[in-house]
Amino acid sequence: MSDRPLKLLLIDQDPIFRLGLRVALAEIPHLQVVAEVGTDTAALQVLAELAKQDPHQVNLVVLELGNSRSRNRQQQGLQLCQQLKTLYPHLPILLLSSVTESGLLLAARATGVDGYCPKGTPISELVAAMGEVAAGGSAWFEDRGRGGEGERGEIITQNSALSFTRLRHNLRLSGIDHIEAALKKVTAQLQVPGLPLIDQAILAGQRRELLAARWLLNRLLASPQEQQQPPPLIPSLSDTITTSDLQPSQITSSLLSPRALQSALFADCVNKLQFPLQNVTDIPLEIDILREDKKRELLYLILQKLSQQLDELRDIQIQNNQLDDLKDTILRDLWETTITNFFGKFSLIQIGDRHLEVVGFLLQNALVVQTEILNKIPLVIELFSYLLLQTDLQVDNTSYPVGSNEAESQALAILENLLIQVANGATQPLLNSLADLEMMKKGFYDRKLISTRDIERFRNNLSWKYRLNRYISEPTAIFESRYELLVIAPRGIAKTSIYAPRSQELAQLTGVPLIVTLILEFRDAIAPRIQSLLSFLGSGIVFILTQIIGRGLGLIGRGILQGIGSVSLIEKNLRRNK
Repeated sequence: MSDRPLKLLLIDQDPIFRLGLRVALAEIPHLQVVAEVGTDTAALQVLAELAKQDPHQVNLVVLELGNSRSRNRQQQGLQLCQQLKTLYPHLPILLLSSVTESGLLLAARATGVDGYCPKGTPISELVAAMGEVAAGGSAWFEDRGRGGEGERGEIITQNSALSFTRLRHNLRLSGIDHIEAALKKVTAQLQVPGLPLIDQAILAGQRRELLAARWLLNRLLASPQEQQQPPPLIPSLSDTITTSDLQPSQITSSLLSPRALQSALFADCVNKLQFPLQNVTDIPLEIDILREDKKRELLYLILQKLSQQLDELRDIQIQNNQLDDLKDTILRDLWETTITNFFGKFSLIQIGDRHLEVVGFLLQNALVVQTEILNKIPLVIELFSYLLLQTDLQVDNTSYPVGSNEAESQALAILENLLIQVANGATQPLLNSLADLEMMKKGFYDRKLISTRDIERFRNNLSWKYRLNRYISEPTAIFESRYELLVIAPRGIAKTSIYAPRSQELAQLTGVPLIVTLILEFRDAIAPRIQSLLSFLGSGIVFILTQIIGRGLGLIGRGILQGIGSVSLIEKNLRRNK
């Protein structure tokens, strides 16, 4: 191994194997296991966090390609490899897997994986393969046990022309970076509304030329391993201008599998979770009581558990008509799992002379949370259908094609709102029952909200929020056919609105909420007439004040001034006569 430190990220579902490998690698000089995770979502989260601190924090990923029994897990592993190569093209990947099927290994190689060692490889050989892959080469285990008994496999490396390979690799990446920058600029220009047709044609031609140049560069400078990857789809240079050329934002990723679609969306969400999580809306949120790091940890946890739920639903091949029946159960299970993992399954607190199990006590608030928060999370079925079944996203009175930039943007907003609302639901039982315990304050609370007075004021604000929401805000949103979503913006947690037909909910309103909608309707009905009347009355008042009263006062004032002037002249004449 070289003197350059080798920093690893281990990805394997088996925590015992991860622990054993980490202990074994701890004895190797110049080698450091930066992090170890068990899921693809956690891997993307860790990489995003590390990249934010230092882009070179990890220089090799070592992962298990599913396992030898579950075909679904193997496909997920391949998709993770593809996504890692898309998000971090310069990051080498080494498979350390129990998978031995040649077809799967060829598929992994086609996604850009740089090496493979089977589990059970001696540590010395494994470390050598790690160093080779991290240095820009490749290392693939070749099984020779089939040729005769007693023979074992060996790792075949490609180091003979490593200098030339690196030079070619660097040239290719440099050229691709320049092409990608130009392609991004042209694509942004194509998205400008109202662009003249001739400009659209010119920019679309430039875009096709850039795509062709990228494809040729990949083919000419790619290594033999990289040339085994399927070439990217590019439009023919003789193609005529199409709608997709003129509007690249409408291009759909029909080749994306549902799992890849989910991974891409969750990766975007992980990146946005790096933003500040300060509440910049005009309403209090339950998670405002938490420290910034605890908010982020809670949202990460929910995202990870949601990913696992979607995997389970995908495994049972759920249908679209079943999602409506299972929605409440899915959200309830997500909430319960979140509380269990966030507060600790076996956590105990002392109240008086007895010890209380935290999770069991908090879960007693399930009915309240389900009614006030979980059942009111909007567009959950649309999001699940989009991610699981690749249906077009029906949001904001528009159908967004699956995989399009617009669909991804809308789905991301729905996902962020789901995470924040479930996080509120996980924090609400704490505020309801255990808000003033010192153990909870020290472990979870923001320093600005640790005094008893601040906590009580915060709880009162939340109570008023739910009253106003029940009687005013929610009926208003129903009457205006919209949903309010909480999203993660660069400045913090913000609020946005999207259109949604809510006529069925409007028909079910009773009591005070119904009165609110009737008042709104009455206001809308009479507002134009009142405005016209006020405008007429205002014009009349202005006329009276200016034309009648104003002129009269003006005449009177002028007469007074003239009288004063006449008196002054008479007095002057009298003085002269004297």
